[in-house]
This record gives sequence, structure tokens and C-alpha cells, in this order.
Amino acid sequence: MLVTRVGRSTLALLFVCAFTVHGCGPAPDRVGASGDPTSTSSVPEPDVVLTADQTHARWSAAIPPVATVQSGAVVEVHTMEASDGQFDAGSTVADVETLSFDPIHPLTGPVAVEGASPGDVLAVTLLDIEVEEWGWAAIVPGFGFLADRFTEPYYMGFDIDPDASRIRFNDRISVPLAPFPGVMGVAPATDSMLATIPPRANGGNMDNRHMIEGTTIYFPVFVEGANFSIGDTHAAQGDGEVSGTAIEAGMRIRYRIEVVDGARPIEEPQYETDDYYAVTAFATTLDEAAVKATTYMIDYLTAEHGLTPEEAYILCSIAGDLKISEVVDVPHMLVSMHMPKDVLGVR
Repeated sequence: MLVTRVGRSTLALLFVCAFTVHGCGPAPDRVGASGDPTSTSSVPEPDVVLTADQTHARWSAAIPPVATVQSGAVVEVHTMEASDGQFDAGSTVADVETLSFDPIHPLTGPVAVEGASPGDVLAVTLLDIEVEEWGWAAIVPGFGFLADRFTEPYYMGFDIDPDASRIRFNDRISVPLAPFPGVMGVAPATDSMLATIPPRANGGNMDNRHMIEGTTIYFPVFVEGANFSIGDTHAAQGDGEVSGTAIEAGMRIRYRIEVVDGARPIEEPQYETDDYYAVTAFATTLDEAAVKATTYMIDYLTAEHGLTPEEAYILCSIAGDLKISEVVDVPHMLVSMHMPKDVLGVR
């Protein structure tokens, strides 16, 4: 969801006592290893559980972690929908007119990982996602990709059956239920309190609908412990999130968090599933973001698959899939590129 002001004050978080739990499980050997880091055949019990009131709404190294875990730990988090309780199942368009942006994007965390240091790569595997039973989407005046055209507030509420495969849009139209967190990231190397948007090198408001259950996302680490947070959970969204919101809904997510041993450095988040490896790139124009994404994929193919830069460039052209992941944080854009694993011969 697009916002222009920082979220809730994080002062209350300073009084939260950090605690340590001990996880288990080996880290993948490197970013892009040809094993199966995304297997979700069985979801382990969590080592720590965080509630939906253990949140913050800014990015900063000054925000202390609410939990500290060992590499390989499984964490369960509960998230609020993006308005942080300003909307509920009975909301109407009148609630859009009074919406405050101060608490937007409550993020559950941060979670620190023992041994994570600047220059490392942190892997977060989304093991299981469970959606709450209602969600919302809205047009907020002044926001969205077509803000000059759609100037009046609009609101839609949705009943969600977590066991169903689709969400009813109206009597004729339905959309696939495909939950994912719109905002994920690690703490940036600054004590400034940065807004949860735009997408940055630390992650942020990526709104990438392909980061669903079973995906492993890789983040460059900028501070000791990494300090990972997650939120802005979406029940369904198209590439781009053009109107400014997805179907915003609270969720319960279990993820494994681990430091990747011997990882090659990455500049921005990357991710993979059983089917493809992908890179992300943010910029203030789609052209620049697309150039960066293509460059990151070439870097991956040369480092992990032994191609020359020329071979990698041609493979990106004949098999890579550029995607416009997010455009609503104008002028900031996020572009991703997917490379199928069956093309690479690693499935």
C-alpha cells in the first residue's frame, strides 16, 4: 500500500525486553544453491512466536529487536492488516475519508539472528501462511498509479475463506487467494527513522506477489543481527499493485531465518522457489530498475552457473522474465527478473 508519511512512533518499542531462543536446522550453502531450500512438506513448530502488537512502522538500526534467535530458527509471527486496525469487517468508504497514515504498515519484529553481520546474506523461507477471515482494498485520494484520474475515496471489503482457493470480488468475478507479505526487510545502517516505503536495498515495500509460501528470500545484511521485520500482508494482488492497495488482510506466518554460509554478496533482495531463481531492483524509473535487474541476473548466472557475461546476457534475453512488481511508490519502482530452473538444469 502506498503511503507518504512515516508510520507509528517506535518509542514504545524501546521498552520491549529482547529475549533469546535457540533454533535449529542447517543454512543453505550459498545463495542460489541447487538444492531445495523451499521444501514445505512439513512445517516445524516455531521456536518463538510474536504477536500482532509486537510491531513498529519504520526502518532503523535504532529499533531494538523483540527477539533474538539462532540461525536456522523457525519464527511464527502474527500481522495486522496495513491500516493497523483503522479498518474492520464493518468499515465503509467513510473510514477511508478519516484514514490516518501514521500507523500504516505495522511490521512484526524486529528479529535478530545470532552471528549475522554486515556483508552477510540472510535467508528467510516462508514456510506457512494463514489468512484471517476478512480483508479490504481501497482507493485513497492522492495515491495509486492513476491518482490524477481517481480522486474520490472508494472502499471494498472482502470475506475470506482461508480454505478456499479464490476470493469473491462480486457476483461474477473472483480472484485467486495467493497470500504474501508486501513488506519484508532487514534494518538499514542508519539511526534515522525511515518510512516503510519505498523499496530499498534492505527490502521494504516490495509488494512482490511472487514471494508466497515456499519462497526463500535473500537479504543483504547491514547491521549486527540483521534485525528482520515482516508485515503489510496481502491476500491477493496483481503485479504492480496499481491502485495503491492489494486485498489487505492480517495473517499468521511461519518462516525459517538463517545466515547463508559462504554466500556471494548481493546488493538488493533476491529470491527463489522450486521453479525459478529471481532478482529484484529498485529505482526511480522503470528503465533504470529493469537495467539493474538484468545486471543482477547476469551476475547470478556468471557466479553460480559458470556462464560468461555474454552468454548470461543472451540467456536473460531468451529465457529471463522481467516483471513490474510494484509501481505505486511513485517515483520509486520495483522490477524483478525470473529465470526458470528447468532452463538452468537444476530442477
